[in-house]
Amino acid sequence: MSLSFRNEIDITVWLAGATIADVAIKPRSRPPLTRLFAGKPAASLLPVLPRLFSLCSVAHQVAYLSAMEAAQGREPAPARLRSRITAVIGERLTELLRGLFVGRAALDGTSAAAVRAVMQASALLGGVDEAAPEALHCEAIAQIRTALGALGISSEAAAFEPGSALAASVAGCSGKLVAQPVVEPSFLTLADDIEIVARLLADGAAYSDAPDLCGRIPETGVWARSARRKEMSSSSGDPAARLKARIAEIGRLCAWLDHGATDLEEGVVASYRLGAGKGAAAVECARGRLYHAVALDGEGRIVNFEFLAPTEWNFHAHGPLVRNLKGATLAAGRQGQDAVRALVGSFDPCVGFSLGFREAGHA
Repeated sequence: MSLSFRNEIDITVWLAGATIADVAIKPRSRPPLTRLFAGKPAASLLPVLPRLFSLCSVAHQVAYLSAMEAAQGREPAPARLRSRITAVIGERLTELLRGLFVGRAALDGTSAAAVRAVMQASALLGGVDEAAPEALHCEAIAQIRTALGALGISSEAAAFEPGSALAASVAGCSGKLVAQPVVEPSFLTLADDIEIVARLLADGAAYSDAPDLCGRIPETGVWARSARRKEMSSSSGDPAARLKARIAEIGRLCAWLDHGATDLEEGVVASYRLGAGKGAAAVECARGRLYHAVALDGEGRIVNFEFLAPTEWNFHAHGPLVRNLKGATLAAGRQGQDAVRALVGSFDPCVGFSLGFREAGHA
């Protein structure tokens, strides 16, 4: 059985002079989970998940485990739930950091070593269901904190140092969109979970391929989380503002891993029992809110298994990215195209995309 699926998104920007007239998005391919796994014991999927979901694989494992337990009427022990949240936060930090540098900023030797150090240390924080020993956890956090400091990110101030490579990246994003459309803010929240997972189990791929909430297609991810903390300066967010929000979140995640006395945010991992043999879960991963929903028969075999990734909201044909691009005015030439590329990249730190520009009215 091949578990290879296309993850890249194709985006075409149609221009009328310097104005974006339209945006067309060709979505990635998504695995037909029910068709692949119907009739198999639910627990037998656990070794398959990291191969099936290469993006945010820890978050997918936690979402599936939590949904499966909810379907079986079980709740994880507090220590186990805590280890799952820690694993999700560690992966989120790593993926957000990777998205800042890989394929974006030129890394000198010091920066490259610092990024590698964070990734290696995050792997020491423990697995999905088993926390690392306290001494090893503290050692990993110290290594992450030191590496982030070398990159100019402060875990205490949740900010980045002036004069750092990241400061230069933020400055390079500023001012390239001459004008951006005014967008009415709409963000995915914990309160939306029940409606989403109910639709997911009822309608399957017809819903997960093009989700909505009564016609509303909200944004999810770093910018949405910033909005919930009321830290954003505008409803839509230009590339520089979104980049700053991502850097600030990396610092905040490090501080939580270091202290962890209170919840970073509500609903990092949430599970829901939807009836006999039916369960669902939501996990806040690097890209935004991820959903898994399962239905099991009386012997614990899969009847239905669906998932909804943050990508399907943010890169919806009528979703947040399109709303933030359509009607924008670009600077001339390569500078304007680079601004669009930066904005697209700011919506998702993990998913690859191809971006093309065409004149409106030309095939």
